[in-house]
Amino acid sequence: MINPMFSEQWGNIKALPGANRLIKHLKSNRLPTAVASNSSRSNIDSKISCHQGWKEYFSAIVGADEVEKGKPFPDIFLEAAKRMNADPSNCLVIEDSLPGVSAGKAAGMHVIAVPSVPKETDEFSSADEIINSLLDLRPEKWGLPPFNDWIEGTLPIEPWFIGGPVIKGFGRGSKVLGIPTANLPAENFSDILSEHTSGVYFGWAGLSTRGVYKMVMSIGWNPYFDNTEKTIEPWLLHGFDEDFYGEELRLAIVGYIRPEANFPSLESLIERIHEDGRIAENALDLPEYVKYKDSPYLRNPLQQGTNSNRKVAEQEELK
Repeated sequence: MINPMFSEQWGNIKALPGANRLIKHLKSNRLPTAVASNSSRSNIDSKISCHQGWKEYFSAIVGADEVEKGKPFPDIFLEAAKRMNADPSNCLVIEDSLPGVSAGKAAGMHVIAVPSVPKETDEFSSADEIINSLLDLRPEKWGLPPFNDWIEGTLPIEPWFIGGPVIKGFGRGSKVLGIPTANLPAENFSDILSEHTSGVYFGWAGLSTRGVYKMVMSIGWNPYFDNTEKTIEPWLLHGFDEDFYGEELRLAIVGYIRPEANFPSLESLIERIHEDGRIAENALDLPEYVKYKDSPYLRNPLQQGTNSNRKVAEQEELK
């Protein structure tokens, strides 16, 4: 009963943040890549068919039904290396599951883990490197050509737009950190939060009665405080004389700074937050980002429709 339901949805699966960027980067540098998955070959084909060019990007595609044993055994990765005419010791595996990490190591390959389940990174200690998301991958660490799209410590991303009333948060921003955040109700953005990796982002913030301001924000569980839910916590880089709870806040998120991280002390956390603020403050003066300050969504929010509809409408306005 379940398999037909899954099959209907395979073609709707979205790429993880940074996946398209990575695949295109490797392809442009003529580096052979393969998909080596515990899924069946037919399911793999269904999953990637909706992503333009993906089938052509890969030198080999290997499913679990094409080898004797699936992960955590090394068969899938060894078959992928064979089809690419590559020595396993020269292969780099990027995995999101524990069986996949075990299979990659058993194949004698280098393994980067991108854990798919939050707060379980400790279980991936057998990997050679653990990163928060594909946005944080640094190919040069592995002898591969580096990305050339970082700008002064920031990564431009496809903009996304969210908005809602400012609510009271955990009371930590002003009282504990001395950094007042304008929190949004996370339950209103469950789809957005599931699509975007945790980390520190920046962009522009529009308040309905005040104007547009530079903004840096965190998405995630704030490891230092060990949140039990994923939150959105924007910090508007402006000194306000009063609170504005209940006022509508619109955000245009245009760039990425770093993954979320834990810190040994409150002081080191505060220092890093201020550093993030300085990075965002300077970056938002660059042409790549400043153009979004005049985004119509920040001043004239759409009252109806989903966030995806807002994004499409926003892009049309910018054209």
